[in-house]
Amino acid sequence: MPSFDVVIIGAGPGGYVAAIRSAQLGLKTALIERENALGGTCLRVGCIPSKALLNSSHHYAFAKHEAAAHGVLLDKVGLDLGTMLKRKDKTVGQLTGGVAFLMKKNKVTTFFGHGVIEKAGQVSVRKADGSIESLEAKHIILATGSVPIDLPFAKPDGKVIVTSTEALSFEKVPENFVVIGAGAIGLELGSVWARLGAQVDVVEFLPRIVAGFDADISAALQKSLQAEGMRFHLDTKVKEIRVTGSRAHVVATGKDGQELSFVADRVLVAVGRKPSHGGAAPEALGLAVDEKGRVKVDHHFRTNVPGVYAIGDLIAGPMLAHKAEEDGVACAELIAGKAGHVNYDLVPSIVYTHPEAASVGLGEDAAKAAGRAVKTGKFLYRANGRALASDSADGFVKIIADAKTDRLLGAQIISPAASELIAEVVSVMEFHGSAEDLARTVHGHPTLSEATKEAALAVDGRAIHA
Repeated sequence: MPSFDVVIIGAGPGGYVAAIRSAQLGLKTALIERENALGGTCLRVGCIPSKALLNSSHHYAFAKHEAAAHGVLLDKVGLDLGTMLKRKDKTVGQLTGGVAFLMKKNKVTTFFGHGVIEKAGQVSVRKADGSIESLEAKHIILATGSVPIDLPFAKPDGKVIVTSTEALSFEKVPENFVVIGAGAIGLELGSVWARLGAQVDVVEFLPRIVAGFDADISAALQKSLQAEGMRFHLDTKVKEIRVTGSRAHVVATGKDGQELSFVADRVLVAVGRKPSHGGAAPEALGLAVDEKGRVKVDHHFRTNVPGVYAIGDLIAGPMLAHKAEEDGVACAELIAGKAGHVNYDLVPSIVYTHPEAASVGLGEDAAKAAGRAVKTGKFLYRANGRALASDSADGFVKIIADAKTDRLLGAQIISPAASELIAEVVSVMEFHGSAEDLARTVHGHPTLSEATKEAALAVDGRAIHA
């Protein structure tokens, strides 16, 4: 029976990063993946393919609707969806191959099959050919991630009622596309197909989209997406989805009790995700979970089963790939006797629509709800030279600071480059910096990042270009 210092079940961002870091620290490491490629949901059917389609569909929408305003005259703009999907698949293939290369480079032994913890210190790999290989492990890390949440009255069939996985690979653009859930996944995929010509209706139970963001960010993002042709039905609860032939009939109730109905070629259920170990931890193992099904761990990622750890979407915290990666690094370092740590207050949240929305730390709405004394600064992109020159003047940066100490507490950004711009604020907050620190940092001109500086200046009413 092969013996390892660390065996990791699940090769998503948390698992494969934990494997690399474990190997870097001199631990003999094995990685088990039940699919036929490494990378997990994020790389294979989540983050990466969706961003590839967002990029391609944005190019298409620009060519069709915006290019003429830039003096770029195109006689005819056509859509070759097959080529677009092939490009997406090629991108995924390059990255899954890259992860496989990293495993070889770091001397991580990879097993393909269903990993199951038989008992503390022993894992079996149940392979596609029916064979079973047993491994000994001093430490076992569960990194099996999460799965989409189903509606109890409308189980996805993969054809008409779909999850995010199927919504990445429609054979043709739906004429009518209903998205249930106005979180990041629903908005991103809804945006892709709206740009390509679908009539997209988004049905959301809550009173606003991306409810984790401040109300002004949510409102600004909704306005931009409506300009793409997306329609929103907020404060609306889906009651029933009936599939007849190749179409779905969606029945919902609005906040005023009015019944709404939609007929759609495809219905995307994007109401969230739930942790799943996929049978890797049999009931007999006695793994403790909380009321939400998340694996209970201590500050060192240790479960109640000796020698078994859990990271990423399986445990409490935001279900984000970058959070899982940090969990993986910290867990490996703690196993190796080092001081692994993750600052969960500084995990940025991002919606990759156009414009993008990004946040970190404490929002203005949350601060006020908690009765915390804060001061805020906001700077609109319509006063930013680079934004105007780039036709990206919609949006703004908002900085939240402690009213007494000026320490940065959070930031929210809506901008085409919000996912990149938020990193600067995260860095300053990591070093306990203030709005003043951010305001006095030299930013290149003309850049979109100058809006971040101006918003920090605005905390004290000192914005230059407002």
